Amino acid sequence: MISHVVTSARARSILRGTIAILVVAACYEATARSGLFPRALLPTLPKVAETLWAMILDGTMLHHAGMTLYRMLSGFGLAIVVGLPLGIMMGRFRPLENFIMPLAAALMPIPSLAWVPVFILWFGLGNRVSILIVFYAALFPMMLNAWSGVRSVNQLWLRAAGAMGANETAMFWKVILPGASPFIITGLRQAFLRAWIAVVGAEMLASSDWGLGWVIYDAKEFLNAAVMLAALVVIGCIGFVFERLVFGSIERATVQRWGMVRAAKA
Repeated sequence: MISHVVTSARARSILRGTIAILVVAACYEATARSGLFPRALLPTLPKVAETLWAMILDGTMLHHAGMTLYRMLSGFGLAIVVGLPLGIMMGRFRPLENFIMPLAAALMPIPSLAWVPVFILWFGLGNRVSILIVFYAALFPMMLNAWSGVRSVNQLWLRAAGAMGANETAMFWKVILPGASPFIITGLRQAFLRAWIAVVGAEMLASSDWGLGWVIYDAKEFLNAAVMLAALVVIGCIGFVFERLVFGSIERATVQRWGMVRAAKA
C-alpha cells in the first residue's frame, strides 16, 4: 500500500514536471517563430535539437560534457572530503568551531568566480583553476550544513546513547550521522548546485579548450545561438539527473530509510 502511494506521488510529480517543461517549450517556440527576434539569435527548437544531435554524433558534445563533469566532480569530491569531516568536527568540538567560523564568514560572501583571475595568476590556465574554483564554491555549503546537522542532533538521543554505554564511534554511526543526515544531504545538493554553476563560469573565464562553458563562450563569439542553447540543454539535463537520480536515491537510502522524514512530519 505504501509503495503504491509513493509510486503514485512520483508519477504525479513527473507529470507536473513534464507539463511545465512542455508549456515553457511551447512559449519559446511560439516566440521564436513569431519573428520578433532574428532566427540567428533565437533559433527554433528543431534547429537546436538538430544542432545538439549533430554534436552528439560527432562526439564533440560528449567530450565537452565529459571534461566539465571531470572538473566538477574532482572539485566537488575534494569539497566533500574536506568539508564534511570538518563540519562534523566543528559540531563536536567548540574550539575548532570558534576558529573556523570567522574564516568562513569572511570568505563565503566572496563569489567563487571572483577568484578566477587570482587563481590564473597563481596556477596558470588549465584544469587546476576550474577544479579549485569548484572546490571553493562547494566547500562552504557542505561544511556549514554538516556543522548545522551535528549541532541540531537531539541531546536526549546523545544522553540516552551514552547511558546505554555507547562509545564515541557507536554514537557517531548510530546517533549523530542519522540525525544530521537531512542537513548533510541538503549540503550535498547546495554544494553540487554551486559547483555546477562555478565550473561553467570558470570554463568561460579561464578560456579552457574543452567544456560546456567554453562551448557557450566560443559560440557567443560567432553568434551561434543554436550551439549555445544546445550546451545549455546538456547542462540542464545533467543537473536534473544528479538532482533527481543521484541525490534522490541517497535521500531514499538514508533519510527516509532511517525514518527522519516521518519523524519530521510527526
